[in-house]
Amino acid sequence: MWTYEKRLEYPVNIKNPNPAMAKFIISQVGGPDGELAASQRYISQRYSMPYDEAKATLTDIGTEELAHLEMVSAMIHQLTRDMTVEQIKEAGLEAYFVDHTAGVYPQAAAGFPFEALSFAVKGDPITDLFEDMAAEQKAKTTYDNILRMADDPDIIEPIKYLRERELVHFQRFGETLRTVQDNLDSKNFYAINPAFD
Repeated sequence: MWTYEKRLEYPVNIKNPNPAMAKFIISQVGGPDGELAASQRYISQRYSMPYDEAKATLTDIGTEELAHLEMVSAMIHQLTRDMTVEQIKEAGLEAYFVDHTAGVYPQAAAGFPFEALSFAVKGDPITDLFEDMAAEQKAKTTYDNILRMADDPDIIEPIKYLRERELVHFQRFGETLRTVQDNLDSKNFYAINPAFD
């Protein structure tokens, strides 16, 4: 389906470990608006899309979200490598450390673990594409909030890149929604599920 190149989509080279920032950024691994949820949402939704162009968009963006998950996980790893017990305590990561040491575990910044309930697959292309556009906006807002907390350029630059990709994905989903709507019978614009009815 795709070829994996063993390099990140955008380089992550964090020189200064910062477990406190890792505690925020981990939300983009396993939070409700994070990259794991996005990848699973889009790859799952593609099967009920009635048009090849829409399926292709969901496949492309879903697999790119996996690349983003890899980037964010690399950031978490680099921010938490060689932590001292004092840094763990200062960052409030004691409970995380006890359960996961410095492993990258999918959870939200608030501490709750990833769950499949954080992504929606309705089987209705219009519903799913509106969900996808909202998901991209929520992820963008999370990246905005992380940028407000960050002061290290090694963190800021990859986060800005990821934030920009959310904007591109929002646009592509909007275009895909238009494609689906253009194929509908205008008399039944929102009254049918084009994947089922």
